[in-house]
Amino acid sequence: MSKAVIFFAPGVEECEGLLCVDILRRAGVEVTIAAVGGNEIVRSARGINVVADALAEEVDYPAYDAVILPGGLAGVQNLKADPTVRSTCVQFAQAGKVVAAICAAPTALAEFGVLKGRKATVYPGMEDALTAAGAEDTTLPLTVDDNIITGEALGSAIPFALALAGRLAGREAANAVKKGIVYTY
Repeated sequence: MSKAVIFFAPGVEECEGLLCVDILRRAGVEVTIAAVGGNEIVRSARGINVVADALAEEVDYPAYDAVILPGGLAGVQNLKADPTVRSTCVQFAQAGKVVAAICAAPTALAEFGVLKGRKATVYPGMEDALTAAGAEDTTLPLTVDDNIITGEALGSAIPFALALAGRLAGREAANAVKKGIVYTY
């Protein structure tokens, strides 16, 4: 069974984060919500409290196959400032493990140097952060460049999560989830 860690920082876009957790778990991926900021209860962008599975600094990252960064403007600023998030993303990218980010979060990957020479997408209006870091902005809802998976915004969260499910659990499992949630687009 594949394992993924998803970082939830204060200000996280809760729908992007929780949708990834839900779809990946439906596909059979073991997902750990890792709280950034020292508190296992993370307050989201819309004031929803999410209880994480672990604190970010307590996770055994070598045991994981993927790292995921959800968006939310304040959440992404908190992700960028966290040394555990930075080192995990860089190490996973260097090891060829899956590194995924959606909405504003690809700007964190750009800042970490993970997107240099890669294709990626980001929330509209934030493209300069990608191109300044040497990435090619595709302006697509979903971009997969080898082990890097990026999504544009909440509107692309289901295809983003299904792409992750396909990579981590296999196309058959992802298609079963897609059918089970009656996603027909």
